[in-house]
Amino acid sequence: MKHTLVATMADGPAVLNRVVSLFRQRGFAIDSLTIGKTHEQHVMRLTMVVDGSKTAVEQVIKQLYKVIEVRKVSDLTEDQTVERELALVKVTSKSTTLRTEILQMVDVYRGRVVDISTNSLTVEVTGPTDKIDSMISMLRPYGIKEMVRTGLVAMARGVMAGQEKGREALRLREVS
Repeated sequence: MKHTLVATMADGPAVLNRVVSLFRQRGFAIDSLTIGKTHEQHVMRLTMVVDGSKTAVEQVIKQLYKVIEVRKVSDLTEDQTVERELALVKVTSKSTTLRTEILQMVDVYRGRVVDISTNSLTVEVTGPTDKIDSMISMLRPYGIKEMVRTGLVAMARGVMAGQEKGREALRLREVS
């Protein structure tokens, strides 16, 4: 089962390496990993999508709390969340007809063209992972020359992640 984990941690040069090493040591495959600054100074937010059983993921969360820079870890898998991903897709478009078709498709997905050359279009699309997957599958027949995806970022709706689970997070911290 896929789990979306969110960790907030102090900014530091080797923190990400230590966190990723935990997953490697436990044999977890990370589907996506996104890290960026938060509204708090020197605090980073890491969003990871991993595949594993609930028990195995709980063990990893306990291990994450052993990394001194990690402040809080939340499993958003069962929470209502806002999830987004960004993709840039460079598609072959050698004729005006193909270009028009691609532009119409991009409009349906509420994407936008960010670069045009004589032989290609670069399209930007954001949204949930299934929307990105769907657009890529629609663009594939035109000939994808290059593609990059950011990985998932997620945030719990309403209350802050872990607020309702605060007691559980504290219990996990005490156990570890």
